[in-house]
Amino acid sequence: MADDTIGGMLKERVDTYGDRVMMKCKRDGAWKEITWNEVNSRVRGLGQALIKMGIEHGDRVAIFSPNSPEWQMTDMAALSVGAVDVPIYATNTANQAKYIIADSGSKIIFVGTEDHLKRVLEVKANLPQLMKIVTMDNTASDDPDVTTFDEMTKLGETGGSAEDFARRLAAVKPDDLCSIVYTSGTTGNPKGVMLTHNNFLSNIRTVDTLYEVFDTDQVLSILPLSHVLERMSGYYCSVHQGCTICHAESVDMLLVNVGEIKPHWMVSVPRLYEKVYAGVHMNVESKKPIEQKVFHWAVGVGRQVSALKLAHKPIPKLLQMKYNFANKKVFSQVYELMGGRLRFFVSGGAPLAKEIAEFFHALGILICEGYGLTETSPVISCNTPDNVRFGSVGKVMPDQEVKIADDGEILVKGPNVMKGYWNKPEETAEVLVDGWFHTGDIGHLDEDGYLHITDRKKDLIVTAGGKNIAPQNVENALKMSRYIEQVAVIGDNRKFVSALIVPSFVDLEMWAKKQGVPTDDRSKLLKDERVIELFSKEIDEQLKEFDRHERIQKFVLLSEEMTEAAGLLTPTLKVRRKEVNQVFADDIEGMYKK
Repeated sequence: MADDTIGGMLKERVDTYGDRVMMKCKRDGAWKEITWNEVNSRVRGLGQALIKMGIEHGDRVAIFSPNSPEWQMTDMAALSVGAVDVPIYATNTANQAKYIIADSGSKIIFVGTEDHLKRVLEVKANLPQLMKIVTMDNTASDDPDVTTFDEMTKLGETGGSAEDFARRLAAVKPDDLCSIVYTSGTTGNPKGVMLTHNNFLSNIRTVDTLYEVFDTDQVLSILPLSHVLERMSGYYCSVHQGCTICHAESVDMLLVNVGEIKPHWMVSVPRLYEKVYAGVHMNVESKKPIEQKVFHWAVGVGRQVSALKLAHKPIPKLLQMKYNFANKKVFSQVYELMGGRLRFFVSGGAPLAKEIAEFFHALGILICEGYGLTETSPVISCNTPDNVRFGSVGKVMPDQEVKIADDGEILVKGPNVMKGYWNKPEETAEVLVDGWFHTGDIGHLDEDGYLHITDRKKDLIVTAGGKNIAPQNVENALKMSRYIEQVAVIGDNRKFVSALIVPSFVDLEMWAKKQGVPTDDRSKLLKDERVIELFSKEIDEQLKEFDRHERIQKFVLLSEEMTEAAGLLTPTLKVRRKEVNQVFADDIEGMYKK
């Protein structure tokens, strides 16, 4: 058994680390430490309870909760007894959760908060196969089908069988189904991606050979555990390497938690790095001219050093002296903001702007961008500390093959590729052809084997003039402006490309006050000619290197952020283009009127 299954991996690490700290979480304003033995005790109690309640090998157990140690204990318990877990994004609505519970046939669901309990109770009458709801925060209910996490654990500890647990754990095989992970679905209902224990573990083992990770590392976990990137890297890789997993309180508290935990590495999506980048520049612009000059000089020195490091070339003595001075006066402040002992960041889930990766590296902070999908468990390629090419998503993982189809689509084959889509044989056959998974992404391999992503095949815009445009490239470039928070590029079957833009209102209002532009009425602010001129200049500046047909001709400034709650973003913060086109149809049509 050993490391061939997720549950077996945990057992091996518990035997090794015992009373060392496995997890940390903030409870009542203080960081609580949980040891490997304490986690294992809860996992076994929950696993024995699942067996006692009739959960058989292959049965589905859903988890509808924000990140927490209990999430991971539930996950490990279900997988240890051969069940299949079904993570549901904590932000999903009652009806979205109902679809996943029903489609997967989940028999038990663990809910994270009282609000999640209410959402499940709201649709419970339409879920006849659902036997039990377990409240992970121990919320009580009069409903006889609801029990608490503590009651569930106690049931397993007092009424369960340790022998049955051990037998079930030993019976789990590497190719058994481990999890059904539902895609966030930019169009239509999400599909359940079937991932085996070996799918995950093949990715974990390979990733661990590419990054220097130690069992003394502390890792700050911020992405949803329902997101396969966080689950494989921040969670399973940490268990595999014996790291301590620290649960961030929230996105709003992230920088505070970074300062408290001082992580050695962490995984995030580009939005975090974009916000830090914008924050650093906003702070610099508030400084005196001489301080601004020192900052830009230091970044220039850092870029020279960065280029030499990437080329594996020695740094001249004089340049090293300049860099040491720049580091002491400038870079160290940003590094301390990141906790002071960070070795690297990992970025995934969406494209990272090349300029942001280069900027951070000039400051001595490495962001390793990778690429993958839920269907590939998830990593296909990644930059590593030893092999980095900014603007690419790194080299293909050693145990995988990638080829580029005639139309530019990326195809991949390897032990990490899913079994298929749950209950969807036709959809499975469309993407799995002769062992090759069709990713739906367009890209190419450069002469040194680094993979470059152009865009999603389905997202490509074809103008009325027949020009192909990758909207994500244009959107990422525009978000480099400190005044642009969100953007959706429009132009399919249109004469020219336009954009819906959500400003960064903190920066915009700061600028407006300096210019004497009233900020009390957001609607009037966005219609002010001076504001329109500002955004026109920002757009032209950010897209100056793009071909003429890719540049924005007209735009609309939106007064409200696009959110998941409004149905405009997926849980992984990707734009739902169909919904955006529907909601803002009048604004869009207005840009194309003669």
